[in-house]
Amino acid sequence: MAYICVAVPVPLRQLFTYTHHCDLAAGVRVRVPFGPRKLVGIVVDEPNKDAPEIENADKLKAIETVLDEAPIIDAVLLKMAQWLWQYYHHAPGEVLHTMLPVLLRKGETAQVLPEERIRLTETGERTSSDELTRAPKQKAFFEALQKSSLSAQQSRKLFGSPAVKSIIDKSLAEVVDVVPEVREQEWLSTISIDEKPIPDTEQSVAIAALNQQHGKFAVSLLEGVTGSGKTEVYLQAIEPLLQAGKQILILVPEIGLTPQTVSRFEKRFSIDVGVLHSQLSDKARLRVWQRAKSGELGIVIGTRSAIFTPLANPGMIIVDEEHDESFKQQDGLRYHARDLAAMRAKQHSIPLLLGSATPALESLNNALGGRYAHLHLTRRAGGAQNTHQHLLDARDQPLHYGISQALLTIMRQHINAGNQVLVFVNRRGYAPALLCHHCGETVTCKRCDRPYTVHKSHNRLQCHHCAGTRAMPRQCEACHSSSLVTAGTGTEQVEDGLASLFPDVKQVRIDSDTVRGKDKLHQTLGAINRQEYQLLVGTQILSKGHHFPHVTLVAVLDCDGALFSADFRAPEKLAQLVTQLAGRAGRASKPGEMWLQTHNPHHPLLQDLVNNGYGHFARHALIERKAAGLPPYISQFVVRCEAADSALAFAFLSGSRNVFAASNNDIEMSGPFPSLIEKRQGRFRFMLICSHNKRAPLHGVLRQSLPFLQALPQATKVRWSVDIDPTDFS
Repeated sequence: MAYICVAVPVPLRQLFTYTHHCDLAAGVRVRVPFGPRKLVGIVVDEPNKDAPEIENADKLKAIETVLDEAPIIDAVLLKMAQWLWQYYHHAPGEVLHTMLPVLLRKGETAQVLPEERIRLTETGERTSSDELTRAPKQKAFFEALQKSSLSAQQSRKLFGSPAVKSIIDKSLAEVVDVVPEVREQEWLSTISIDEKPIPDTEQSVAIAALNQQHGKFAVSLLEGVTGSGKTEVYLQAIEPLLQAGKQILILVPEIGLTPQTVSRFEKRFSIDVGVLHSQLSDKARLRVWQRAKSGELGIVIGTRSAIFTPLANPGMIIVDEEHDESFKQQDGLRYHARDLAAMRAKQHSIPLLLGSATPALESLNNALGGRYAHLHLTRRAGGAQNTHQHLLDARDQPLHYGISQALLTIMRQHINAGNQVLVFVNRRGYAPALLCHHCGETVTCKRCDRPYTVHKSHNRLQCHHCAGTRAMPRQCEACHSSSLVTAGTGTEQVEDGLASLFPDVKQVRIDSDTVRGKDKLHQTLGAINRQEYQLLVGTQILSKGHHFPHVTLVAVLDCDGALFSADFRAPEKLAQLVTQLAGRAGRASKPGEMWLQTHNPHHPLLQDLVNNGYGHFARHALIERKAAGLPPYISQFVVRCEAADSALAFAFLSGSRNVFAASNNDIEMSGPFPSLIEKRQGRFRFMLICSHNKRAPLHGVLRQSLPFLQALPQATKVRWSVDIDPTDFS
């Protein structure tokens, strides 16, 4: 009887031992009994052939079912998982389940399943496409089937469900289940390089430097101004790797960036590109996972969780827009995909390329300190000019829907010239608050103690913290006055206002309310680039790497809130946002400008950004961080706690502070104090921040203290978690 070490997906920071009649390889899934439940666990240790003495060995439970004939998680990913649960002090079983597609977590087979394909019937083989002349879509679909069978999903996407159904109903085609053949590296024989631009001097230097890193671990930071051609550097740097049969993994921060990135890589190399993001079905995600693991895909592009995709022959990892906050998981396993990419690249002995116009201060510090290679692109590609940035003093100015008269005049000039104008409002909805004009009472979400946001289009109030909604009240609940007014400005209000100010100009609003649904954002971005709209109103969705060749003006309505935030990272985030927004203008032959409307035009941060740019700001910010003893010059972790009773949460963190102090007096602790958003979903939220100038002592204290934290009297009465290297204190 062999003793098998299994990681079970439960929130316990330990592994569990089971028995089995024979040894099992690490990385194999097994179904095991755990209390009254049956759970899918993963073997994590090499089989122990010596069968050592184990306390209470006779009480060990046996593995019920072995789900895989061979490991589905390879040695490199297993080693990365071990690093993950040790570094982030997380439950091993939850770490390994996070790394797997949903269907594999549920115990589904890892073997390639049959897929629905559509092929011609015997009747279809004898039929000419000329008989379908009166139905163009049906004819196009039929002619495509005459060349080869097509997947049912792809057919409906390309030709539309009605055309597909009609051809099947006419008995010209049929749906069959076909097990796809594993065609390892088939892309290598079909790869062809599309016409490519000649890189400029800076791009050539970057490409040459990256080509020197093939086959070894190295991290490079590509710091290039917006529109400088970073993607072209990626394309030319991976070309020799693809031709050598190596696979490339590319991480992008948002789903919205995936379609344009995928199309560009597919067009350049004429090969299939695997796509991974949250809008895919579970089956589609599993299929990409399988194809990448078997080597069928040369390029995989995805969001944060794509870092766990297995690769048969990895050649390089690229993290685009590496500064973006969405690479940090904010619940559950709170990993940072950028840091994980570095760890994985090291395990594979391959290069990692980080690209951004506004690099995170952590990455910039590593580059300036020589730990990363530092590559620069200081000029925009194709001779495009840098965007001119200006501050617009809104003090004492009459505002029309949150826009000053001076800014409206500038917008009108660009619109009359036939160009596009992007208006940025960092708040969706109509207005961020509804209040009584008589007594001043604000309509507040009782679960979060925060004002409801007004959504006029649905005539409802919504809390953006807990997603709770309620009908629009007719009178004040405090004084019963019917004089209810909105306060502040959101994207809906700006859209309504611009419609009245520019009645003949077609506009589009882009925020999370308007781009829900598959491919909605991609379709809207396509319409923008076809110049179907002149006015673009949106939130941060519009700031992330999109190419708008016809936008010549970016108007930022309000950035003052971030100037006075309690979060020390707020200036960095604001500087990145402003710089990224400026990069949306003037990306082609037309010069661009950005106007920042502010009530604080003399604020040193805004002055530095406008006059000196992000590079100067970031280097000065690093000096400030060092003087203040803040990351990246120290290490931090945060213990977060929430409870319906604020006293319980505070007591737990106070007890935690005493535990840490008893373990190591050198740890600097701040708190417990309320989180920046103190109450959410009816629970009070507190945090304790622990810091040290070295990482090892900090992790040592946490590792030693966790059992004592779990034993605190309040530990089972509150929700608590540990966040290593936090990026958000809200």
